[in-house]
Amino acid sequence: MTTRLHFPYQFDGRGRTRDDDEAAWIRGLIEQVVFTAPGERVMRPDFGSGLRELVFAPNSPELASTTQFLVQGALQQWLADLITVEAVEVEAVDARLSVTVQYLIRRTESRQRDSFVQGGAI
Repeated sequence: MTTRLHFPYQFDGRGRTRDDDEAAWIRGLIEQVVFTAPGERVMRPDFGSGLRELVFAPNSPELASTTQFLVQGALQQWLADLITVEAVEVEAVDARLSVTVQYLIRRTESRQRDSFVQGGAI
């Protein structure tokens, strides 16, 4: 059995490291890729999507396309062995950033659709 650590790191009720099932673990990996800025991780300076850097740029169809392209490219680069990205939707309103990713978990062939929110009220 493979241990998949919960993101963010936590302890369970027994005081041990909390682990997750595969779907929850992959969701945590996606969240890490989406909201990590390149250069933020010392040992992996190219890890992340650069999404947060675009939050306050003027909204336009071009920016929306660029943002979706960046997120989808980062997910494919870092998680291609685990998932197939089918769609990415990004919405920026004021200080709130919402990303919805539709993907297929390769091992189980189960389709997932998860939303991730950063900043502002949920």
